[in-house]
Amino acid sequence: MLESLRGNILADIDSDDLRVIVISAKGPVFSSGHDLKELTSAQGRDYHFKVFQACSEVMTLIQDIPVPVIAMVNGVATAAGCQLVASCDIAVVTEKSTFATPGVNVGLFCSTPAVAIGRAVPKKVAMEMLFTGSPISAQDALLHGLVSKVVPEERLEEETLAIARRVCQASRPVVALGKATFHRQMAQGRDAAYAIASRVMVDNLALRDGQEGIRAFIEKRKPVWTNKAEKAHDE
Repeated sequence: MLESLRGNILADIDSDDLRVIVISAKGPVFSSGHDLKELTSAQGRDYHFKVFQACSEVMTLIQDIPVPVIAMVNGVATAAGCQLVASCDIAVVTEKSTFATPGVNVGLFCSTPAVAIGRAVPKKVAMEMLFTGSPISAQDALLHGLVSKVVPEERLEEETLAIARRVCQASRPVVALGKATFHRQMAQGRDAAYAIASRVMVDNLALRDGQEGIRAFIEKRKPVWTNKAEKAHDE
């Protein structure tokens, strides 16, 4: 499943037409995480390492690719499934969705999910989830910042696609630059973050689409994006 997910994410990644990715699932479970049958001693340490390496690579890939990734969740998201939701840029979920890191209850602490979850929710919320394994509701997930929006089940696809369409109205290279910078500056202290972001604002202004957007605003018209990372002027 991880290899399939990786392949789907990368399939058209260099295409200017790819503007947003939505990850969803059918059935009552969004993702229950790793198959515990793969994690017995019979499989061996090297295989276990490959499983978690693959998982970490997919989670970081979601944040490193140039287009936004939206999780569309209708059901249970546990362990690495909860990690997947936390790793996405936006998460739209139904009222019946729940989120948990129950590994501690089967003797396998959710240490890798904790990397993504600990960066998405307050420390004490993450610790309670990790130490107890108890699920949190969609509303609590929204309250703590794990998800973006909670909607009725019948409106899940409509609300998710509305966000996706808004993303598609923006310039691809502008969004790509913004996404990469957001993740980069969040890992820095305040002053370093401002230094990075300020330089990127200047880089953004040098893009043809950056100048087109400003011209369109001044001329009171709709911008016409190239959706290509072409420069309007030299640095």
